[in-house]
Amino acid sequence: MWLAFAPVWRLVVGFVIGHPDQAQADRWVEQVAWGTEDTIPFFTSDQGPAYPRAWLKIDGEWYCPPRRGTRGPHPKPRRRPRADLRYAQVIKHRTGGRVMAISTAVVFGDPAAVAARLTLSPVSQTINTRFVERDNLTQRPQNRRLACRTNGFSKDLSWFEKQLWLSLAYYHLVLPHNSLRHPLPVTEPTRGSGSPPRWCPTTPAMAAGLTDHVWTTEELLSYRVSLLYWEECPNLEKLFPGWPEVHHGN
Repeated sequence: MWLAFAPVWRLVVGFVIGHPDQAQADRWVEQVAWGTEDTIPFFTSDQGPAYPRAWLKIDGEWYCPPRRGTRGPHPKPRRRPRADLRYAQVIKHRTGGRVMAISTAVVFGDPAAVAARLTLSPVSQTINTRFVERDNLTQRPQNRRLACRTNGFSKDLSWFEKQLWLSLAYYHLVLPHNSLRHPLPVTEPTRGSGSPPRWCPTTPAMAAGLTDHVWTTEELLSYRVSLLYWEECPNLEKLFPGWPEVHHGN
């Protein structure tokens, strides 16, 4: 599972289910860029060999290298990162299958600019992947199909992806996150003798400005997507391909 996580809002920006190859990496980065309106201020990941090439394909720019000398063919156009792209990797050094040391490397962008970006970050001042790793732990208890060594696994990949969409929608819209709550200006009275609420519950979707209230499960399951929205998003067919018809026994 390829998953991108925005730690400021505790929001899953995008995910892709598939093999760890270049095609899936391109599809995943394209989904992240589409969901963030092509603006990625700073991105970190583990040491995946497919990540840099995927970022160059989606968020790079074409340029033609200068010709060396007067003989021979002209260089072919190449892709290079944009000047505002900041991308770093967390490198885990293993010995005998165990992590013995961890280092970081700036892949795209000036190291000084990356350090300046980290100083302004409200969540962390170091290059790390702990937020997305912690989110993986959060998703496992909420979705039984992500648990290991159980009989609740999906027998078909399409149904696994559908279940993941449902659990992530519940996580984003219905489930308040304690780290995102903020104090109420005035405590709300209660009908009984309990202590009055002092915090306003906030979901990741509310923190990101996607909604203004905590959804109910009934509201989530009965929500109808506007037809105009689908017509305005031509990339949806490519980013979220249709699933083949399978029997509901899976």
